Formats: sequence, structure tokens, C-alpha cells
Amino acid sequence: MLTHPTLDQLRALRLEGMIEALEEQRRDPNIADLDFEQRLALLVQRQWLWKSNRALAARLQQAQLKVPATLEDIDYRHPRGLKRAQIEQLRVNDWIGQRRTCLITGPTGCGKTYLGCALGHQACRDGHRTLYYHAPKLFRDLQMAQADGSLARRLKQWARITLLIIDDLGMAATGTKPYRELLEIIDDRLGKGSVLITSQFPVGQWHELVGDATVADALMDRLVHQAYRIELKGESMRKARAADDRSHGPPSDSESHA
Repeated sequence: MLTHPTLDQLRALRLEGMIEALEEQRRDPNIADLDFEQRLALLVQRQWLWKSNRALAARLQQAQLKVPATLEDIDYRHPRGLKRAQIEQLRVNDWIGQRRTCLITGPTGCGKTYLGCALGHQACRDGHRTLYYHAPKLFRDLQMAQADGSLARRLKQWARITLLIIDDLGMAATGTKPYRELLEIIDDRLGKGSVLITSQFPVGQWHELVGDATVADALMDRLVHQAYRIELKGESMRKARAADDRSHGPPSDSESHA
């Protein structure tokens, strides 16, 4: 019979998963059919799963992804030029291990944010520290950090993130200064972490967004070289789904809401 002191010791060791599994074994009338090593293996497996789930939950909370997207829920039926082979290549996260960049471009409503968050979710699953930023908010935070003297500390924090997601680059007019600070962020990440950027503007137009040719050239050199590129096309998925909803009822695919 398991004693209370043993339970207290397991709690002190933070082996909550093992405690749950032990309690289940005590309630299972067939547990005696398993030998000691089999029962121990079940306890260890539960503790490993419990710890893994807690770690994933913590990474997802830190990531602050805009939508709860997953690669499994991506809709390949909509004609937007998205290829399953592209996503499967990115799923294994070799590009993150290689500290490479992923650029997702396309018109409004084609699912860029969803794809970015889905790749971010997969990165969290695979143990990578991830952080999502809507580009206008990132630039506002950079401006505030510059004003209150915390920019160096912020840059140091962001440098420790394995995958930094910047969504909707070019969404708001910002001038050249924020892009200089963005260049500093990218510089800090070279060889240390990956960046995923989404934008409704084609990469060929990014020079115009930055405004300063020198800063634009430096950013393009760091972001575009050896980057994975997903270039989406076609009509807005939201518009197409809204028309479909009126005809057939609510959609079943979660990506339609992103």
C-alpha cells in the first residue's frame, strides 16, 4: 500500500505524472498481471508525458501565437498556390536547425497568418522557443524600448528565441528608423535563430517599404538569402468561405477563421 510519506516525497520531487499513474494502478484490478518492470515503465512513461505536455504548454504560452493553428488543419483545397510538399519540408524543422528564414507572402485573406502560426506551433512541439509579433506592435515596442532605455535588454531577450515570427510586415507606414532596429534584431539572430516573416507585399517590393536603400539592401541580404519562400496567390479565403457559408452552412476547417 502506498503511504502518504511516499506521496509527499514524490510531490517534493515534482513527479506529478508518476503520482497520477500510481493512483490509477492502485485502482486497476488487473494491474497485478504486470510485473514490476512493466509497472515501473508505465510510471516513467506517464511522468515523461506529463513533463513534455507542461513544457509544450509553457512554450505555447510564451509564443503568444495569434491563432491556435496546426499544420494538420491546413486547407490545401483552396486554389492559392500552396503545395503540400512545401509544408511537409518545413514540418521537420530542419530550416530552424539550420537557422534559416521563411518568407510567406500573398494577398490579404490568403492564410499567411495561419500558416505562420501553424509553423510556430510545430516549432513549439519540437522544443523550440518561439515568439509571435504582429509587425506594427513589434515596431511600437521597439520605439518604446528605445525611449525608455530597455532596447538592449529586449534585443538580448529576442536573441534567445529560436524562432521569431513577424506577421504582416509592411502593414503600417513606419518610416526608416524601425527598419534599422529590425535590422539590428536580424543581425543579432544570425547563426543563432530563425525568422519567419509574412507580408502582403511581394519580396520584390520590400525595398519600397524600407525607404532607405542601404538599410533595405542589408535587410534583404540577411533575410532573402537561402530563405524558404511561400508565395500565395488567389482570392481571399475569408471571402470565398463567406460565400460558401451562405450556401452550405458554417465551415468545418479551422483555417477559414484565420
